[in-house]
Amino acid sequence: MSSSVPDNRQPTTDNFSPSWWLPGPHSQTVWGRLARPRRAVALRREVLRTPDDDDLVVDHLDQGVTNRSARFVLLHGLEGSSYSVYIQGMLSVIARYGFAATAMNFRSCARDPNRMSQMLMNRRPWLYHSGETGDLDFLIRTLTERDPHTPLVAAGVSLGGNALLKWLGEHPQQRSVIAAATMSVPYDLDAGARQLERGAGRLYVAHFFQTMRAKTLSVVERFPETRPKVDVPGAMRARTFYEFDNASTAPIHGFRDAEDYYTRSSSLPFLRFISIPTLCINAEDDPFLPADVLIRARAAASPSVEFRVTPRGGHTGFIAGATPWRAEYWAEELMVRWVAQQAGR
Repeated sequence: MSSSVPDNRQPTTDNFSPSWWLPGPHSQTVWGRLARPRRAVALRREVLRTPDDDDLVVDHLDQGVTNRSARFVLLHGLEGSSYSVYIQGMLSVIARYGFAATAMNFRSCARDPNRMSQMLMNRRPWLYHSGETGDLDFLIRTLTERDPHTPLVAAGVSLGGNALLKWLGEHPQQRSVIAAATMSVPYDLDAGARQLERGAGRLYVAHFFQTMRAKTLSVVERFPETRPKVDVPGAMRARTFYEFDNASTAPIHGFRDAEDYYTRSSSLPFLRFISIPTLCINAEDDPFLPADVLIRARAAASPSVEFRVTPRGGHTGFIAGATPWRAEYWAEELMVRWVAQQAGR
């Protein structure tokens, strides 16, 4: 395995052409979750004790490391984990290039590696949300203290990308993370939630609610002090993200309501403060996001942020290749290659 930084080859949006057998945004979005492996690489699990005395579960890729110029930090999307197919895909690319990596599981999202359907619940009345950056900040400080001579690079997908961009904007003077990349970030949470109220978006929402409702019930049952805050019946009958976030996400995490949560947690207002090289990959046909948000994000971002916006690709899809057996994951390859190039400069 080579320890050199991979050649960037000047990737552009012209490099991506969706597979003929996955032509539309929904097929691009769904196919990987149905067909890709969730155990592509071997990981070492560690449970960190957070400053508020809870568990933060992280999974390390540290076998066969030959390139010590950077360590990757990876953040998954809504109701995902380090075993989400796109995280496993990026870890496979990272392993190919010989880098170490740490994938963070947002609280309540860590899965038992032996029982993938089993999520591990936390010991505090706190789940996670799109603007939660405290645990990421804690993880970055921990990794930096352990190995101050190895810089960090970060990559986030969807919700995880939103949290990463927000953290970068909150900490423009930080020196631990030297480059970052994101895929399919919503940027404006309110606009994204409204988009998913239409058409096929309701099917995606219903899928997420299968676990989100169960987590709400678990928090209320295990921590009775949360019961007066949470509108449990409202969360159970919610059909939109706005209704669910208003009933559950917002009150659990100290927001006034869904509108307050979206306003304070969207990464859009933080883009102008980002000071390190950052790549943002999006598709115009992303069913989770109105295309006009991409225009607003590009206009708001600092010169350090580079956007790659493709006409097609869906949400966390970007699948190319001639056949299902030779599928190529363009965005995952690009994210790893791009930040590795930045680290090697």
